[in-house]
Amino acid sequence: MHTDAAQAVGKVPVDVRGLDVDLLSVVGHKLYAPKGVGALYVRRGVMLEPVSRGGDHERGIRPGTENVASIVGFGTACAIARRDLERESARVRLLRDRLWSRLSEAIPGLALTGHSTDRLPNTLNVRFPNVSALALLARGDGIAASTGSACHAGSEKPSAVLLGMGISPEQALGAVRLSLGRETTEEDIDRAAAILVDAWRRTAHHPMSRAQRIAAS
Repeated sequence: MHTDAAQAVGKVPVDVRGLDVDLLSVVGHKLYAPKGVGALYVRRGVMLEPVSRGGDHERGIRPGTENVASIVGFGTACAIARRDLERESARVRLLRDRLWSRLSEAIPGLALTGHSTDRLPNTLNVRFPNVSALALLARGDGIAASTGSACHAGSEKPSAVLLGMGISPEQALGAVRLSLGRETTEEDIDRAAAILVDAWRRTAHHPMSRAQRIAAS
């Protein structure tokens, strides 16, 4: 059993024994380590095939000289994340809930994706009604966010994950994931909410394009 814990490590407590997993991967840049470095937990006794062969580095799994500087940076980032985990998680959770409150008060029909409380403290996935998320973000100057959907050959498609959760294609096309971090402030939250509300109001007055209607059908 492999668990991708890229979004969780540094945000919530992660215990490989409690999860009872064989493999667990961690991504450095998600917790402010240098980009391009990560870690893989391997339960004792689990045998893995080497990525390539020819050296004994990384216990024979990945030959090649280790990037020591990034490894040290990754370890330091993990130590800081562990030290500040409880305090920082509580802080961003309040900011996340503040953002949800600002948006839901101003946008009728805004829907929350996921459990109301049992979710990551630093992310908010919401479904904006009657709009395409890509079109909304295009009008949201100053906002950098993810739609969570894939674009292929110029056509917008709803997220397969959201569809698998039973969310309709039309609603899935309006999904936006908003992420908060260590530098996020209350002022950032209020400004972001105002920009998104204004972008939704302007976008909602424009009907979906033919390609978007096809994707949602």
